Amino acid sequence: MVKSMTGFASLTHEDARATVAITIRSVNHRFLDVQLRVPQALADLEPRVRTCISKRLARGRIEVNISLQHRVTVAPEVDLNDDFANALSAALDRARERGLVAGALTPGDLLRLPQALTIRERALAPDPEVEAQLASSIEATVEQALADLDAMRSREGEHLRLDLAQRTILLGELLGQLIRLSEAGSGLLQVRLAERVREIIAELPVDQALIAQEIVRAASRSDISEEVTRFRAHLAHWDSLTLGPEPCGRKLDFLLQEMNREINTIGSKADGLGIAEVIITTKAELEKMREQVQNVE
Repeated sequence: MVKSMTGFASLTHEDARATVAITIRSVNHRFLDVQLRVPQALADLEPRVRTCISKRLARGRIEVNISLQHRVTVAPEVDLNDDFANALSAALDRARERGLVAGALTPGDLLRLPQALTIRERALAPDPEVEAQLASSIEATVEQALADLDAMRSREGEHLRLDLAQRTILLGELLGQLIRLSEAGSGLLQVRLAERVREIIAELPVDQALIAQEIVRAASRSDISEEVTRFRAHLAHWDSLTLGPEPCGRKLDFLLQEMNREINTIGSKADGLGIAEVIITTKAELEKMREQVQNVE
């Protein structure tokens, strides 16, 4: 199966307890590399999120950002800094005695002095049942976001598969050209060798049977039938991988390396006009496919 390693998904879930926002981005990577950003309050949930990701995705750099906003109204706690308040009151008393200020200290005066009051949210008592429900809700949201991401990767992967399928058809056509050119070149080689042998025989006494064997050996050195068979096997294996159920990016990359090796061997063995140009075209096509395969899961 061909899936792209590039994708994006964003999902928000709201209920009576909290609002959960999840964003997932994925790009190509040799292995599965998961980067999680979760609130400290959800640190215990991180292993479960990683397990969800590893069950769905085989390769890619996955960046997951989870934010949590509680919807429960929390009553504030207000603390008076007694030492500061006592020191302030004593200072005001001395100022009144000297006639510098008049009147009593008001609540508004305290609010304008950040050292006087400390205001913070009251810590909620942990409720195991509520925390379990919230964790399940977050896990379900992660699963849905991963499903959306997987769907996007599958859609892009189908475009990649179709593009690569067209290129494998072209590779088959180029291989056919190489076979025809090689056969023509091999025939010309044998003709040239036979003519040269006749010239030698006319001048020197030689063993014609031995000469015939040498001609056959020279022709066999340019035979590319084994490389052609292996190349065709690689193309057939390519189709089975891209249409199968398993991630195949690494195997496709390996097949491209093998096909490139066979083409190099064909280029060094085959003899004929136009073979070099077809070899260059084939290697350029293999390189384009290699670049595409780098983004296949």
